[in-house]
Amino acid sequence: QVQLVESGGGLVQAGGSLRLSCAASGRTFSGYAMGWFRQAPGKEREFVAVIRWDGGHTFYADSVKGRFTISRDNAKNTVYLQLNNLKPEDTAVYYCAASPRYGLGIPYDYWGQGTQVTVSS
Repeated sequence: QVQLVESGGGLVQAGGSLRLSCAASGRTFSGYAMGWFRQAPGKEREFVAVIRWDGGHTFYADSVKGRFTISRDNAKNTVYLQLNNLKPEDTAVYYCAASPRYGLGIPYDYWGQGTQVTVSS
């Protein structure tokens, strides 16, 4: 089992920044690829970014590429998502997730409870 707890969400004006954190406990964190997803009201959950277990490779959704940065600190069992130049359409609940595989379209075994990000115009 892996327990994931997100934090760092909040209300920010358009153009602002936030850094989300996801703290993991349980099984060996460094053995998992970590992803970030988001779900806006009335919409399906969508992929945002994923980072390989060693931090050596990442993928981003086109909608966030160049604005968001995913990173991880295996010594702290934490994955981060830096959100810059935020837009109102980035408003959503952001979730982190863990998978023993790495890539796009992979299944995730563990999910956090989510943290709300609201961007005002």
